[in-house]
Amino acid sequence: MLSLPPTVRVFVATAPCDLRKQFDGIAVLVEQGLRHDPRSGHLFVVFNRRGDQVRILFWDRQGYCLFAKRLERGRFRLPWDGPAVGATVEMEAAELALILEGIDLRGAKRRARWTATPTPPETIDIAA
Repeated sequence: MLSLPPTVRVFVATAPCDLRKQFDGIAVLVEQGLRHDPRSGHLFVVFNRRGDQVRILFWDRQGYCLFAKRLERGRFRLPWDGPAVGATVEMEAAELALILEGIDLRGAKRRARWTATPTPPETIDIAA
């Protein structure tokens, strides 16, 4: 399971990528094609056309890290239809971990989550 700080965002390219690209090639794809800063510390995920390989690029303050996974059999099941060139989908790290484990998220239902509602600041009467 991926364990990432909550400040790290995960961006997935919806269009397939030529995975012969390595560090710099994928960084250029992120910068020019996806319009994100590859040195932001976020994860950038690209899949190949067949859907059996994935590369994950991120910057760790000293250099690029590139993780790769190739399935011997089967394909990654992505939760969106058809590719859109230059588009990205933002997902949670847990969703990415499930996809990498081979779980199909298309039929999954997202339950409502608790979110903190901002409370209005209290006003203090200084004149009193």
